[in-house]
Amino acid sequence: MKLIDIAPVEKWLELEQKINERSGLNASVFDVQGVRITEFKRWANKLCPLIKSDEKGQNYICAVAHQNIAAQAERTRQPVISECDAGLMKLVVPIFVDGEFLGVAGGCGYVLGNGEVDSFMVNKTIGIDKEKLKDLSADVPVMTMEQAKTHTRYIRNEVDQLVKAFEKMA
Repeated sequence: MKLIDIAPVEKWLELEQKINERSGLNASVFDVQGVRITEFKRWANKLCPLIKSDEKGQNYICAVAHQNIAAQAERTRQPVISECDAGLMKLVVPIFVDGEFLGVAGGCGYVLGNGEVDSFMVNKTIGIDKEKLKDLSADVPVMTMEQAKTHTRYIRNEVDQLVKAFEKMA
């Protein structure tokens, strides 16, 4: 079973848009292989698009963080709030139907609490100029852990509604 079996891509896109509008996070829904199922992008900051546009940034910062956090969500069957190696928050909610893990929904791109962008790691990974990196990092929004938990509960509720609607139809 796949995510598009329980809801059309348009519903997942709508969820991403709602997450972004509510939280400001770069919202996304990923399938079990870690592939985004829509093309929706509304960046939470100016740094993330630069990291993602670089092959090393995408592979060694974004993809690794997603794989680890999604695996933890699958294993624990619980939402996960963590950070990528760039020091930016990532939160995901696992999506299960009849015990089968289908993927995650969530968002990323803020600094969590008292955290900070790991400029050293970003610089070493993608080779961006330290001054440019400093400028791009300066306006990365901050989210408290309580705000992150509130957004996670919202996402979980939205996912639960999609799953319940599917189960009624099945």
